[in-house]
Amino acid sequence: MQVKVKWIDGVSFVGESETGHAVVLDGAPENGGRNIGMRPMEMLLIGMGSCTAFDVVTILKKARQPIVDCVAEISAERADTIPKVFTKIHVHFVVTGEGLNESQVERAVKLSAEKYCSASIMLQKACEITHDFAIQAPSFE
Repeated sequence: MQVKVKWIDGVSFVGESETGHAVVLDGAPENGGRNIGMRPMEMLLIGMGSCTAFDVVTILKKARQPIVDCVAEISAERADTIPKVFTKIHVHFVVTGEGLNESQVERAVKLSAEKYCSASIMLQKACEITHDFAIQAPSFE
């Protein structure tokens, strides 16, 4: 896998993937940024969250669970001193579907955390990562 990160100006960059997608990253204004893109550490959490959510959705679909939505809400704590690495990450899944089997959702979250999600398994080597989930019925508003 290869990516390219190109400096725009100040502390703004464009990241490009080998698959042809691009994203703008920027620093906080107090660090010389213009607030035109995500912070790099936000991007890291989003990457991990999307990786684990991908697994959960895929595992539940393979188990023929009636999933209609999955949201990974991620909170993280960082060290107070530089380098301000993540010290704790918590992933809360909100899985939506009528008649979802709780043990299947629990299994999907556990399999992602322990076997499939490359991003979270890699980050677990550096900080504590916890997971939980809630199941909700679809709303028909």
